[in-house]
Amino acid sequence: MSRPIVVLCPHFAPDTAPTGDVITRIVQEFVAAGQRVHVVTSLPWYKSHAIDAGWTGRLARREKTAWGSITRVHPFPGKSKSNLLRRAIGFGAFSLIAGIFTLFAGGIHRRPSAIISMSPPLTLGLTGWLASRIRRCPSVFNIQDVFPDAAIETGAITNTRIIAMSRWLERVSYHRSDAVVVLSEDLRTNVCAKMLPRYQHKVHVITNFVDSDRITPQDRMTAYRQELGIGAEPVVMYAGNVGYSQSLTMMLFAAQKMPDVVFVINGDGSARTELEHDAAGLPNMRFSGYQPAERVPEVLATGDVHVVPLRAGLGAVSVPSKTYSILAAARPVVAAIDPGTEVTRILSDSGAGVCVNPDDPEAFADALRAMVNSPNMGKDAGLKGRQWVESHVSPARVAHAYLDVIASLGVQQVASILRG
Repeated sequence: MSRPIVVLCPHFAPDTAPTGDVITRIVQEFVAAGQRVHVVTSLPWYKSHAIDAGWTGRLARREKTAWGSITRVHPFPGKSKSNLLRRAIGFGAFSLIAGIFTLFAGGIHRRPSAIISMSPPLTLGLTGWLASRIRRCPSVFNIQDVFPDAAIETGAITNTRIIAMSRWLERVSYHRSDAVVVLSEDLRTNVCAKMLPRYQHKVHVITNFVDSDRITPQDRMTAYRQELGIGAEPVVMYAGNVGYSQSLTMMLFAAQKMPDVVFVINGDGSARTELEHDAAGLPNMRFSGYQPAERVPEVLATGDVHVVPLRAGLGAVSVPSKTYSILAAARPVVAAIDPGTEVTRILSDSGAGVCVNPDDPEAFADALRAMVNSPNMGKDAGLKGRQWVESHVSPARVAHAYLDVIASLGVQQVASILRG
């Protein structure tokens, strides 16, 4: 039997975070390919930023599975995402304890084929690397969002010392890891620019994926519409994290301009309370929290048009995974995002929607109006998006790309031993 893979990640099923969905399915595909996997992650906490009911009372929980094991560690969550010091302390404590359990995942005397760690939080990069050195195996650092770039761009971090420390941790993590996996060419360019030339060959592009068997096109007249008090009128939807990176005030602006269209913000996050306050006088605005995973296809089907907005400067440091899910649901996309970045390329290649410049509410509203007023154009774009995800971003293809990287690192390790 081949050596096991150890996965160190901040979220894993049944946690509801998008990155948790990603790594859960990758692990499932590893198992389908015959791999044994040991996961070290957090206790479920993402939805309410508190440990979910039924999981409290213990610092860590371990369960054996048919394919390996899952160890869940207390994430030390804070209710406020805006308290950066509290979050940093929580991430640090989680990373330390998770790192200790990573040393023993699958048995301290059994050398893994690799340890894969996921960022954010950035601290897991060095945690995974240190564990890999002790266990004498390669380390793979998976970057879902480039930190601290997004936090700096949104003004969430302004302290120069914290920025300098984050930059140092980021650079060291990239240099030390045996491989760094990013989601797009934009992110590769970003990461390579922070690395010495002799380390840049370590950076690999492996896109995220969508489960097109689970998320399928459905009729627009869903039960979810009824729950939100919506009839047959057109619906423009944002589904995802409601934070300050997403420029969701443009949804409010568009709602004012398009009173015959219902605008739905589906999700939770640090900006939601403020947005709901500002939308108090808009009868065509609806807000709803995260829905269970089994309802995601229905939620996506509820929207006639979906939006992917990111503030200027963030398109090159983040690839919103919601884009793939929207396309799998056969719904058109209006994206407000930096030109020339990954989402713009996806929409251009697939024909699944249109892009406008970020932080331009007039252009955003005009693009939405054109899409809503041309139902046939939206339907055609949605079908093209569905066809694109079926052929480009399957979970199996993505998982095997990771296995290829791990295999290449094993070959390099053997060659290094022979040279030494």
